[in-house]
Amino acid sequence: MIPLDTNGLKLSETAIFKGMSEDEIQAAMRVLQAHDRSYKKGETVLHAGETTDSMGLMLEGSVTIRSDDRWGNRTILSHVGPGQFFAETYAFLRDAVLLVDVCANEKCRILFFRIGVLRGPTGRADPWLLRLTTNLLVISSHKNLVLSERSFHTAPRTIRARLLAYLHTVSVQTRGAEFDIPFDRQQLADYLNIDRTALSRELGRMQDEGLIAFRKNHFVLHNKVIRSRGAL
Repeated sequence: MIPLDTNGLKLSETAIFKGMSEDEIQAAMRVLQAHDRSYKKGETVLHAGETTDSMGLMLEGSVTIRSDDRWGNRTILSHVGPGQFFAETYAFLRDAVLLVDVCANEKCRILFFRIGVLRGPTGRADPWLLRLTTNLLVISSHKNLVLSERSFHTAPRTIRARLLAYLHTVSVQTRGAEFDIPFDRQQLADYLNIDRTALSRELGRMQDEGLIAFRKNHFVLHNKVIRSRGAL
């Protein structure tokens, strides 16, 4: 049986089990055949071209959702950390072929749920089934917002404009001008669809101009009028 408090992460506080009692959570995990697995840094959790009937809940560590084409181009779509989910749409549809890879960003532990079983009759009329279905809809809707955000970040033509769009979004979400981002430089470049060297060069310019300050993945945004060079 999976413990309800896993390494400080309480399953009752995660989006999928919101509003459910401990007994209901245990019942749901039995029906959904919950099982956990550990992965090493760099290991592929799910492969593009495959199918899955299971969604994943990050218990420890993080993964990146990325797309690698046959010409060697990589695009990072999102970062998934503790308490967050991935592959719920593919798991529910079951026959939909994965268009992305899910890769361990670091040593991680993941709890999987076979939500594909919810598509057919379960033979049960438990109250938690409605709650679980509602929670899955909320999770899916949130993911749609995340994908919409990325379209805003990659739509601008210039590197600076993409950086400003992304950093602004993070500042709004964290309600502050100082924050950490979940990406290293290469991952940020892949996420924004730009060259890493060009990204680093533009970050340096922005810091020299007093727009931002940064160290590794920690950023501080300054209230200063943006200069015209590459801003739009």
